[in-house]
Amino acid sequence: MKAIQYRSYGDYSENRLVELPQPSLNDGEVLVAMRTVGINPLDNTFRSGHYYGATPENLPRIGGQTGAGAVVASKSDAFMVGDRVFVRGPGFGISADGTWREFVAARAASLSHIPDGIDDNHAAAYLAGAGYLTGYLALTEFAKFKPGQSVLAPAIGGAVGMETVQVARRLGASLAISTASSTEKAERAREAGYEHVIDLSREGLKDGVLRITEGKGVDVVVDGVSGKLTGEALASLAFGGTVVIAGYAGGREAEVNVTDIIWKAATIRGFTFRLFAQQTVAAASAALLEFLNDGALQPTIDRVFPLSEAADAVRHLIEDRPFGRVLMRAQHAQRRPVST
Repeated sequence: MKAIQYRSYGDYSENRLVELPQPSLNDGEVLVAMRTVGINPLDNTFRSGHYYGATPENLPRIGGQTGAGAVVASKSDAFMVGDRVFVRGPGFGISADGTWREFVAARAASLSHIPDGIDDNHAAAYLAGAGYLTGYLALTEFAKFKPGQSVLAPAIGGAVGMETVQVARRLGASLAISTASSTEKAERAREAGYEHVIDLSREGLKDGVLRITEGKGVDVVVDGVSGKLTGEALASLAFGGTVVIAGYAGGREAEVNVTDIIWKAATIRGFTFRLFAQQTVAAASAALLEFLNDGALQPTIDRVFPLSEAADAVRHLIEDRPFGRVLMRAQHAQRRPVST
C-alpha cells in the first residue's frame, strides 16, 4: 500500500511516498479504498513540528485528516462493500495515522455516506479544510448567530473564509462579506457568485466593511487569517459584536486597539474543535450535510495532485494562496486490496 508518511518534523520534503502493509480489520471496522484526500493547513503545522503534540513519540506519522473513498471490506453492520463514504476520524493525521494512503481501516463512527450526485473530488473538498464545520460552529455556538445579522469571514480563497460565507448565507445572514488579496482573485470570487468581496489591494478592510454595511460594521467576524488583519477586523465590528479567531494563516501575532474591544463591547473567542462535545459536532455535521444536499454549499476545487506529489501539493496550499481546496488523488484504482 502506498502512503505519504513523515518520519521527522521538517519542511515539505518530509512528506515522503512509502510502501506500507495494508491495514487489517478488527471487529466494528471498515476498510476504505481512498479515492481523493484533502489537505488542511494544519497538516503542514503538524509535519513542521509547530503543533503541541509534535513529539518524537508521535513519529512516524501518515498525514491527512479527511478524504473520500469506497468500502472494500467491512466488519460493521453500518457499511457494506461498495458504499461511498466520507472519512474523518479522531486524531487522524495527528495522533493516529491519517488518510494520505491507499487504504484506511476505520471505525464506523469515523465514516458517513456520501450523498448521490456528489463525485469523489467534491466530496473530499467538502471535508478538506474543515471550513464548513468551523464556520457553522463559530456562528451557531460561539456567536449565537441570528438570521439578519452580518458576517465577515476574510480570505475568500481559503477554507474558513469561503465556506463560512456559504454557511452564513444559508443561515440567513443579511450580508456575508469576505476579502481578496488581489483584484484578480476578487473578480474571480464575484464571478463565482460572492457579491461582497473587499479587494484589499485597493481598499482597507475597515473602509470596505463600513462601505458595505453603510457605516454599521459587522455583527460577527470569523477570522481564519489573523496577523495584521485581526486588528482591522476588530475595528470593523458593530457594537456588541463577536470575533471568533479560527486560524492564523496570516501570522500568529496581531496588534489590536484595545478601545475597539471596550467601546464596541466586543466578545473575542478562540476556536478549537476540542471545545465541543461529540454530539454537538455530530449535530453540526448532520445539518451541514443537509445544506450540501440542498445545494446551499458549493465545495470549490483549486487543484488535484497525485498522491506521489504530496510535498508540492502542500506547498501549493500554503504558499500560492489558491482559490478553493487543494486535494490529492489516491492511486489505488489498479490495486486490489488483500483479503481481510
